[in-house]
This record gives sequence, structure tokens and C-alpha cells, in this order.
Amino acid sequence: MAIEILQIVGLGLIATFLAAVLNQQKSSITSLFIVFVGSVMFLILIDQVSAVLQMIERIAKQANVNSIYVETLLKIIGIAYIAEFGAQVTKDAGQGAIASKIELAGKLLILVMAIPILTVVIETILGFLPK
Repeated sequence: MAIEILQIVGLGLIATFLAAVLNQQKSSITSLFIVFVGSVMFLILIDQVSAVLQMIERIAKQANVNSIYVETLLKIIGIAYIAEFGAQVTKDAGQGAIASKIELAGKLLILVMAIPILTVVIETILGFLPK
């Protein structure tokens, strides 16, 4: 884990320097470079993300949690991270209006994905109440 953060920080510092140089020469390429570097940073973390997902699935099986709920929660977390990443890249490219639309879309998709879980929680609470 320490190696990954050193790689990401090192890549970030080098990319920042190169982006400043590129911005002086050809500002149109700078945005593409920033998107590329952000994607490489994400790819560096794929193994860690995979390990976390496997651990969550293992814990859910041990706790006898319905896999549908675990999958839904993981999808919600994935939507949140992907939307945040896309919005940040878009902001870095100077497109704040598009970034805010990406964030809104992520929030709406999370709400839609959460409805089945919210339904189960409400039904469970109602089951505890006396009739």
C-alpha cells in the first residue's frame, strides 16, 4: 500500500510539472495529458480495489447477508467513485458546468440503486412495530 501511494504522489508531482510546461506550449494537449495521468493513477489502484471487493464479499458470506444487497451497495460505492473521478477530471479541464451534471447524475443513480435497500429497511422496521 505504501508503494502505491508513493507511485501516485510521484506521478502526480511529475505530471503537475509537465502539465505546467505543456500549458505554456500547447494548452489543448494539457487537458488530454491530465485525463491520461488520472486514468493511470486509477489503474495503479485496481489491485487494491479488487482486494477490498473480495474481502467484503467474503465477510458478507460469513454473515449470511443476501448477496443482492452487497452487490447493490458495491455498485452504489462504484457509482460514487466513478462520478467523483469524472467530475474532477472535467473540472480540471475547465468544464465546471459539465462536472456538476456528472455529480448530479451520480447522485440520482445512487438514489435509484438504493430504493430496494431502503424498502427492505422500512419493511423490517414496520415488522418490529406492534399492529
